[in-house]
Amino acid sequence: MTQYYLAIDIGASSGRHMLAHLEDGKMILQEIHRFPNGMTDKGGRKVWDVDRLFAEIKTGMKKCAEIGKIPVSVGIDTWAVDFVLLGENGERITDAVAYRDSRTEGMDEKVYSYIPETELYARTGIQKQKFNTIYQLMAMREQEPELLAQAKTYLMIPDYFHYLLTGVKAVEYTNASSTQLVSPETKQWDKELIGLLGYPADIFPEIAVPGTCLGELKPEIQEEIGYNCKVVIPGTHDTASAVLAVPAEANEDTLYISSGTWSLMGTELMSADCSPEAQKQNFTNEGGYNYRFRFLKNIMGLWMIQSVKKEIGADLSFGEICEMASREQITSKVDCNDDRFLAPANMTAEVQAACRESGQQVPEGIVQVASVIYSSLAECYGEACREVERLTGKTYEKIRIVGGGANAAYLNELTAKASGKTVYAGPTEGTAIGNLAAQMISLGALENLEDARACIGRSFPIHEYR
Repeated sequence: MTQYYLAIDIGASSGRHMLAHLEDGKMILQEIHRFPNGMTDKGGRKVWDVDRLFAEIKTGMKKCAEIGKIPVSVGIDTWAVDFVLLGENGERITDAVAYRDSRTEGMDEKVYSYIPETELYARTGIQKQKFNTIYQLMAMREQEPELLAQAKTYLMIPDYFHYLLTGVKAVEYTNASSTQLVSPETKQWDKELIGLLGYPADIFPEIAVPGTCLGELKPEIQEEIGYNCKVVIPGTHDTASAVLAVPAEANEDTLYISSGTWSLMGTELMSADCSPEAQKQNFTNEGGYNYRFRFLKNIMGLWMIQSVKKEIGADLSFGEICEMASREQITSKVDCNDDRFLAPANMTAEVQAACRESGQQVPEGIVQVASVIYSSLAECYGEACREVERLTGKTYEKIRIVGGGANAAYLNELTAKASGKTVYAGPTEGTAIGNLAAQMISLGALENLEDARACIGRSFPIHEYR
């Protein structure tokens, strides 16, 4: 009898339910449900509508029953750093404030008044991003101390959804590491650091690793969707799941780019690099599957293309934009890592302003603006590649790209040229595939990480660029 596994992969702009089974040693995917996502404004804050997202989660699960393909397990992944707080009776008492909200402005300096920035990096290995959970919690302590005082449980976004499905409160390791409150040595909450910052240490649940079975669906959920199944937590940080899906061969030293709304570029390490040199280059050591470390740099990514498409290219597909940009000759570039591109009122205008301020040709129209963004991203990838090599002392021959950006052929060509490496692009649904692989390993359908990556490599097309 065929066993099906369900990955629910929710990104900043959309979510999808991907059903999979194994057939002749290959993973077969089927998209069951897709839905939009995005930040909404509420009381002057940018928030995620988690109630609507959970309704979409259940809608997609119901569709499995409708087509007669009942999964043996389900797991949910989302983006990192954001969270909710629960009250005495397990009810949500806070909005799910989005990382692009401005509440963390100035909170870095508040944190550094308790622990110097260099000491914080040496202690956690997590790169400074002004939206990290550590700064979000400081914003709550400063702006909404009454809510922090009422809180009984801290859950990250995918943990909250798993809790709604099962009633079990647990925080998954790979996502917990993004909070900048977890020790890379113990892989547990740094309770001393949490106390030093004045956060309530007793609200943080036990950390669970990818592959942990939380249990089965609550009776009321079973009744609503029409079946029961296990809930197996994947790498709930979408990048952790995407990196699991990188089809690297056993013992292969490779660079990867998880290319989506963000571009996460780096390599896997068996121990964290919390050195001053790594901090200076703004690299992070996020937790990965099997306690590997994702030693990587955050690069703004396709968020910039997604934004300008909405603004001036809504009638074009991403593929059309990419192909048209490949024929454009404009040579202007911008720094994609500049905070000015994090949440501008208008991305197109911001790119144009950056070019104007630097004395370069100002792009006009979707094709020129996209061309500037693609070439700028590739330049960032090339520089990040060289930084990884300097920090690790290794020379890498390959860059493996997973995620939606693997479809951007022009960007992949530019990346190969900027880095001097051979680029292997695919699979495009890397996050969902990594989510599914963690479930399959947990339930015995795949043996281990190496077996999963070999299966992924033979299951999906991989395109080569030199």
